[in-house]
Amino acid sequence: MTEPALEPARPAPSSGIGRLVARNRTRGTVLAADIESADGLWAKFMGLMGRPGLPPGAGLWLPDSNGIHMMFMRFPIDAVFLGRPAADGTRPVLAARPDLHTWRGLVPFVRGANGVLELPTGTITATSTSVGDLVSLAQD
Repeated sequence: MTEPALEPARPAPSSGIGRLVARNRTRGTVLAADIESADGLWAKFMGLMGRPGLPPGAGLWLPDSNGIHMMFMRFPIDAVFLGRPAADGTRPVLAARPDLHTWRGLVPFVRGANGVLELPTGTITATSTSVGDLVSLAQD
């Protein structure tokens, strides 16, 4: 999942049109290449609830969020909490929560988070994503 060269980061669109790619710019890895953006209130509320799973390379972006829950989830996930975007569009990783189990209720809020990436379990470990890394979200 390592990329040899990375183009400059572009900010994530606010319209939710198209799919997004999340790249860990610090480590030169792709977190997910097929990310759905949950821009509306209903989309954020529903999140991944009711879905049978999250395929490898897929994810859900919850913009303007600093917390999630695992109620009614059918599968575990990794969650990466990101801060506000810098001028170049990259966002700092404020918290990386691997292997969040189903039906565990609220995941503790992350102070300063401005969005959450929900990813397949194992993504954080496979990409060595850590607090302080810079992540970009862009249409591919």
